[in-house]
Amino acid sequence: MSDSDRLEPAVAEAAPLFNTLPLDPKLLRAVVESGYTAMTPIQAKAIPIVLAGRDVMGAAQTGTGKTAAFTLPLLQKMLRHENASMSPARHPVRALVLAPTRELADQVADNVKKYAKHSQLRSLVVFGGIDMKPQTLALKAGVEVLIATPGRLLDHIEAKNAVLNQVEYVVLDEADRMLDIGFLPDLQRILSYLPKQRQTLLFSATFSPEIKRLANSYLQEPVLVEVARPNAAATNVEQRFYSVADEDKRAVIKQLLRTRELSQALIFVNSKIGAARLARSFEHDGYRTQALHGDKSQDERLKALAAFKAGEVDLMVATDVAARGLDIADLPAVFNFDVPFHAEDYVHRIGRTGRAGASGLAVTLVARDDLRLVGEIEKLLKRKIEIEPFELEDNRPRRFPRRDDARRDDDFARREPDLRAAAPHERPRRAAAPSDPIFDKPYEPAAAGTAEAPVWEAAAKAPAAVPVPGLSPNIRVKKKVGSLLGG
Repeated sequence: MSDSDRLEPAVAEAAPLFNTLPLDPKLLRAVVESGYTAMTPIQAKAIPIVLAGRDVMGAAQTGTGKTAAFTLPLLQKMLRHENASMSPARHPVRALVLAPTRELADQVADNVKKYAKHSQLRSLVVFGGIDMKPQTLALKAGVEVLIATPGRLLDHIEAKNAVLNQVEYVVLDEADRMLDIGFLPDLQRILSYLPKQRQTLLFSATFSPEIKRLANSYLQEPVLVEVARPNAAATNVEQRFYSVADEDKRAVIKQLLRTRELSQALIFVNSKIGAARLARSFEHDGYRTQALHGDKSQDERLKALAAFKAGEVDLMVATDVAARGLDIADLPAVFNFDVPFHAEDYVHRIGRTGRAGASGLAVTLVARDDLRLVGEIEKLLKRKIEIEPFELEDNRPRRFPRRDDARRDDDFARREPDLRAAAPHERPRRAAAPSDPIFDKPYEPAAAGTAEAPVWEAAAKAPAAVPVPGLSPNIRVKKKVGSLLGG
């Protein structure tokens, strides 16, 4: 069982136990081996309804075990189909789970494998970014539980690798996120391939009007299961909003990491370029940092997540691609370097910390231009947000004077007595320039008969040019002039 599906300890008061549910011993054994015996509120309310065959709309805060709330009852209902046959025809797809991101799909697949490890049920996860051939081979071999992202599932449907005419159960996990990123047409196409008679479950942390319209179109008399007000943030997460200039945001995070003694943190930004640049900046500051965004290949993203979960990375700088489905044990803090564009993303960002009842810290850095986005978050949470000023420690490196600065200071020190002696309205006079006796001497005309005539007078007295035979008298003969030719 993943950390997102951690259950309340058995000592918690009024926490119902799993062994009170009509679950197969194989499933109960898998739950006990994970070290948990009691259910979370969403699990206690949703599992009996799913076992009864009703469609469900489940709303719960992030990290309260929504994945186990639909996985366990579906596995229980599919145990009647389990068999050890090697024939693919004996293992058709009977349960389909759709998730918006690769990370969330991979997390759900891990949970299904853990819960079904003592049964003969097969499961598979398919998502984009990797080669289709291994996925095609697994689909051809037959699987009962298929977890997929909409885009890659449509690729397999068009290639006739996935046959969905025997699907009995459909789960739309984080459906609001799928709508946000434009998956509604893909969802409609996928649902058109499914049998009309099926059980449909819709689980999400937020319920917008669009989600309710989707539920009315594809769910039959659904039961609404809520354990918290829709769109609410986790109550065990300390939320702080600080007014910070853009150029001081990185210094604020570094100071909070030091003063709060945070070993790890997840930092959210709004753009891929911003994630890459901020990760490099923190690396230069000495932190072990990784960037996680949509331009990374699937292999790079999985390796980065594995390193972060193993404690080999101090800071993970991510876009909202990681806000859903990212499950890290005991993550102490989440920083919103940029205020999210969509208020619903704020709930999912801070839901990465304080999971399974643990405490956490969520810090949002608010610049002057972010006030409108903060107002949208206030509307979603239905409460006033207090934006606090943040006082940075004055430990920035001081600028040492350059040599030119020192020379100017010395020159000013030498001239300061003269400046003080001068009258307030007078400027200090500059020292007189040295005199040149030849340059300063006045003009004296030369005596008559002792000096040569000026050039212009000599030219006027020069004899007229002798005409050249054969040339028109109107043509002037070019004079010979001297020239200086550079070597």
